[in-house]
Amino acid sequence: MAYREWGDARNRDVLVCVHGLTRVGRDFDALAQALCGHFRVLCPDVAGRGDSDRLADPSLYALPQYVSDMVTLIARLDVEKVSWLGTSMGGLIGMALAAQAGTPIQRLAVNDIGAVVAKEALQRIGDYVGRTPAFASLEEATQYLRTVQAPFGPHTDDEWRFLTEIYVRKNDDGSYRVHYDPRIGDTFRAAPLDKDLELWPVYDAIRCPMLVIRGARSDLLRKDTADEMARRGPRARVMEIAGVGHAPTLMHADQIAIVRDFLLEGAQT
Repeated sequence: MAYREWGDARNRDVLVCVHGLTRVGRDFDALAQALCGHFRVLCPDVAGRGDSDRLADPSLYALPQYVSDMVTLIARLDVEKVSWLGTSMGGLIGMALAAQAGTPIQRLAVNDIGAVVAKEALQRIGDYVGRTPAFASLEEATQYLRTVQAPFGPHTDDEWRFLTEIYVRKNDDGSYRVHYDPRIGDTFRAAPLDKDLELWPVYDAIRCPMLVIRGARSDLLRKDTADEMARRGPRARVMEIAGVGHAPTLMHADQIAIVRDFLLEGAQT
């Protein structure tokens, strides 16, 4: 598993940032740059994405494997506790790990994911994940990304280009491909997509302080779910980002500030 590291390797305050289903660890570049003065920041590429190896058995592209991989990564860091920030799938991994007895997660921030994942969003994602064609140019890939990930909300042309450059790789013939194993889409669609995914038992088992960031237009994390998360279990603090769906990219200063303020409440330094 490949990962990028920011900040002082001797810092005992560690933040692990984990991306969404088809994204990569570099999604957190701006946030890591902003927070690496306070934390040692680790941004892994989950198996099958980015620079990490693909799995021989595509059926293993699922939460148990991802949690196991992250336990191994944390053990390598030689620290007792970490803070966790997860976008979408990365938030699910964090919730699953935080719900376990003896968890290393001391503070948990999840980005546009929660105890109920709406079936409409699962179906929308299932329509495109793993079915992406080759792109003749980086510009064509950027236009594709601006379409399928329009819920990210307003971004500059340079920001969209960056989000595309870390999402694709160049083929030998000059075309571009997405930088994840397309078999992830097959595994995703093998799960039930015709009903909400409910994870209340996992959520209710979490004991650490928790932040939930929700895109105000999100079709994946409904407002009623976020409101219920504020009332039960760890009683998460809920913050909404106006004008954004699934999911806030956490690239902009106002979004980074929400994460920073929550995490620094629990930092040792």
